[in-house]
Amino acid sequence: MAAAGAAGGCGRMLEEDRDQTYENVLAEIQSFELPIEATLRSVYDDQPNAHMRFMEKLEACIRNHDKEIEKMCNFHHQGFVDAITELLKVRTDAEKLKVQVTDTNRRFQDAGKEVVVQTEDIIRCRIQQRNITTVVEKLQLCLPVLEMYSKLKEQMSAKRYYSALKTMEQLENVYFPRVSQYRFCQLMIENLPKLRENIKEISMSDLKDFLESIRKHSDKIGETAMKQAQQQKTFSVALQKQNNVKFGKNIYINDRISEQRHETLLKHALEEEDENEEEVLTVQELVDFSPVYRCLHIYSALGNEETFENYYRKQRKKQARLVLQPQSNMHETVDGYRRYFTQIVGFFVVEDHILHVTQGLVTRAYTDELWNMALSKIIAVLRAHSSYCTDPDLVLELKNLIVIFADTLQGYGFPVNRLFDLLFEIRDQYSETLLKKWAGVFRDIFEEDNYSPIPVANEEEYKIIISKFPFQDPDLEKQSFPKKFPMSQSVPHIYIQVKEFIYASLKFSESLHRSSTEIDDMLRKSTNLLLTRTLSSCLLNLIRKPHIGLTELVQIIINTTHLEQACKYLEDFITNITNISQETVHTTRLYGLSTFKDARHAAEGEIYTKLNQKIDEFVQLADYDWTMSEPNGRASGYLMDLINFLRSIFQVFTHLPGFEIREWRDRNENFK
Repeated sequence: MAAAGAAGGCGRMLEEDRDQTYENVLAEIQSFELPIEATLRSVYDDQPNAHMRFMEKLEACIRNHDKEIEKMCNFHHQGFVDAITELLKVRTDAEKLKVQVTDTNRRFQDAGKEVVVQTEDIIRCRIQQRNITTVVEKLQLCLPVLEMYSKLKEQMSAKRYYSALKTMEQLENVYFPRVSQYRFCQLMIENLPKLRENIKEISMSDLKDFLESIRKHSDKIGETAMKQAQQQKTFSVALQKQNNVKFGKNIYINDRISEQRHETLLKHALEEEDENEEEVLTVQELVDFSPVYRCLHIYSALGNEETFENYYRKQRKKQARLVLQPQSNMHETVDGYRRYFTQIVGFFVVEDHILHVTQGLVTRAYTDELWNMALSKIIAVLRAHSSYCTDPDLVLELKNLIVIFADTLQGYGFPVNRLFDLLFEIRDQYSETLLKKWAGVFRDIFEEDNYSPIPVANEEEYKIIISKFPFQDPDLEKQSFPKKFPMSQSVPHIYIQVKEFIYASLKFSESLHRSSTEIDDMLRKSTNLLLTRTLSSCLLNLIRKPHIGLTELVQIIINTTHLEQACKYLEDFITNITNISQETVHTTRLYGLSTFKDARHAAEGEIYTKLNQKIDEFVQLADYDWTMSEPNGRASGYLMDLINFLRSIFQVFTHLPGFEIREWRDRNENFK
């Protein structure tokens, strides 16, 4: 019983717990706060018969809710009835109102059709206006681009390529980004590289034309530059010449004549300078350098400045090699040398101008390297071609051209010391050509001489001879006219020609930037060569000629004596030219004493030889009677002729300076 009672108690407790669980499930379903699936799953998962009990609980819950609804409806039923009644009353009015609203709507629709049409027109106009505004805005955005592109085309047509490149940069950096979405902008962008390449080709073509032009006109440029340099030195050089020729003007008349001649030359030089001053143009006026500037700016703007510099320098080096190549017959005329020099000067004047007006296109190191290469070639060419020159006038003109050439380039900053060193080599060659020329002059003088004392009939003729040759003899001055000088015509002529030789030697020494001492030394050495080699050789050849007789030999001895005495006047002549005192330690003396002494000894030896030959001829021609038993009291006719001949010869010998028969006979013992 107890167990049954306990089991019954446990069953009631489980029943109560189950009912409480169902109530909670219903509360959860009504609250909609939890997922229904989980709640229902908890009901069905409990026991097999739990579903029926839950449905019973659910039905009970529904009935309770229906009762509550019914109570509520009963409570509000009268109000609902009243509301329905009111609605029925309003129904009629609502139908009237509906008719009125429909009629009003119809009238509004009819009245609004015109407004709708006008509104649609307004909307359409507003859309068009908005589109127009948009188009205007876009056009205003595109117009600057189109204007700049049009400006670019105009600049290209006007060949303003550097400005065109700047316009391209503005288009790319400023204008194109604003309208990059349009197709025409893309076409423009694609066209710009072509335009740049076209500008590069055109500018390079202009540069090539410029290089070709200056290659053709280098001689004109060089001629202008050399003329300018020459004009700058004309006045100072002319004054220097005037000062250099003022020597011994109180001694000889011919020196005064020379002074007047050089004063005239100075006047002509100044007049020529004034006439040519307005004719000489500058290199900037002769050459249009704008193609170089444009091409340099263009390549700089394109970032290809190094390419342009390398191309320019390479082409100019090629032109330099062409300019430095001489013509095969250049040495034949001075014009050949002049063209050669003017082309070189023109080339380097252009390079110097490019150096100073551009930045980096050429550098001082580049021009110095180019000049050193050119200078080596120039010296080699001049050394080779000048060796063929046999005319001293041509060598002198070549020297003057080299001096002007060197002074011109030195004015542009190029070192020219090696050119002046070359001039000293050419000076030796010039001296050799002078010696050869004067050898011919001396031979002509000796051929034209009659080897007789110079006769003068009056004072005027006497002064003319004195003006040509420094002869001083008080006894001769006291003699009355007509009278004779002891020397023959060749003496004053030779003296004058020696002075002319000194003048010619001095011409080469001018403008060599040497001191007076060096010039004096050069003149004395050249004069010594003339006396000891050229004149001495001519005298020896003259003495040995078969047609020169004893009388001529005696006159030659007399002539050499007077020429020897005149050497001191030649030294004074050189001293007055160079303003160097003869007492200077290193002053070179003239070797006239030994030169003319050797000539006299040779003449005396030739006299001895010819005299012996003549005596032998007399003896060989004589027909003596070797069988005579006794003399007939008179000498042979052959012997008398020999004695008369010797008497006349010894009479001629008395004209020799300080001559004594005994002295001459003692020196020539074989004559006994």
